[in-house]
Amino acid sequence: MKLFHCTALALTLATAFPAQAQSNADILKELQALKAKVATLEAQIQAQGSKAPAAAAGTAGTAQWGMTPEQTKELNRVGVKTEALEDAVESQGLKMLKISGFMDPTYLYNQRQNRAGFQFLNPVALDGYNYDNSYFGGASIDFQKEMEGGIKWRLTLVPNRGTGSVIGDGSIVHEASVSIPLGDLQTRIIAGQVPDWSGYEYLPATQNKLITHNLLFDFTLPTAYTGAGMEITSGKWLMKWMLNNMNSSKRNAGERAPAFAYRVDYSKGEFNGFGFAGVHGYGTNYRALDSSTPSGAGINPVTGDNYRTKDTRLDLFELDGYFIRGDWTVQGQLSYGQQKSASITADPVTGELRDSRWYGASALAAYKFMPRWEVVGRADYLNNRKNGGGLLGYTVADDRNGIGPNPDPMGDAERGANRMAVSLGLSWLYNLNTTFKAETRLDRADVPVFLDVKTGEYRKSNTVFGTSVVVSF
Repeated sequence: MKLFHCTALALTLATAFPAQAQSNADILKELQALKAKVATLEAQIQAQGSKAPAAAAGTAGTAQWGMTPEQTKELNRVGVKTEALEDAVESQGLKMLKISGFMDPTYLYNQRQNRAGFQFLNPVALDGYNYDNSYFGGASIDFQKEMEGGIKWRLTLVPNRGTGSVIGDGSIVHEASVSIPLGDLQTRIIAGQVPDWSGYEYLPATQNKLITHNLLFDFTLPTAYTGAGMEITSGKWLMKWMLNNMNSSKRNAGERAPAFAYRVDYSKGEFNGFGFAGVHGYGTNYRALDSSTPSGAGINPVTGDNYRTKDTRLDLFELDGYFIRGDWTVQGQLSYGQQKSASITADPVTGELRDSRWYGASALAAYKFMPRWEVVGRADYLNNRKNGGGLLGYTVADDRNGIGPNPDPMGDAERGANRMAVSLGLSWLYNLNTTFKAETRLDRADVPVFLDVKTGEYRKSNTVFGTSVVVSF
């Protein structure tokens, strides 16, 4: 057999080198050289194979992947500790939980109210909602949790200054909502109490360029919705709607019809987009009182009379847009609204309640002249002259906010005040968590509707100045 192997190898070599005439002695020498090389290779392979198990063991004191034995032990310890922490976070419900919050102590001067001082955590229920006392000067903590399957849960608490306080419930709950995906993450059921989503301005101080809000935000938009609906994302479009109790956590006896609220947003590109929102249905009307209410059933917070409020037909619509690029921010909004039997002035002949109607516009521009410094300007106009005036939730004359007809007995009670406001502000981003703000604001009306508490006279204008520090995490 050996002779056969040698002969075959010799023939192979002879075939491989046909141009050389080799003797048997030369062939034997080459065979011996080849055998020596094979033996050397086999020895090297065996040596490498014996080293691999020792390296894989790592516990016999040898180095693993270039690490010392101490480094190997430390790596193992870190791995065990990491797995234990992950198990603890998941078992305690902290996985995918985000907690954030902010505070914005504010100093405000109001010329006609003859008032200057700090505002912080003051109850809306005691002072009412006014443009010089809206959502600023509060503290908020926000909990957001995302669970397996894409379900989202959110609870935002704002003592005295949130939507729960503004709608009269006295609750610290600003938002309590859930979002449940249907089939995919782009189609969701939404339910709970949700702050209004209309307009270009956001409610939190961390997202508002100035301290105060524009006239449309304060007087023509709802506060919150309590109900259920859908949210759908499709490409550049975002659509959401809810059947809800507008500005109420529950319906009273005899009230059955909900309101329908919706919003549609379109992101045209990286820097600009537009949206529109509306509410149609029935809303609380403090002007339309139910005469069948027994005495003591309730007290009208405005007039002090016994009452049960009636919901009347309400239609709101607004269109807004934005352009944000580089140092520039430009935003704008147009609004229209009307409510049945909600005008401030009744018919002078029949005494019957009439409809309120309004429309307005707001525009804001901001420019960062330095990386941390931004100057902001805003201008608002609100036409509210029909039937003596009347806005959403404001169905009686208001000499603090400048709403209603001329209070002079010789004035025209049929004509409500048209309102204007101009604000100029400055903000300084001190660090990633702290922003200082300053704002001066001039409010004006075309009839004297601002009461000067110092002199007792009515004026056509009012000046407000404010500063605040917004600290968030």
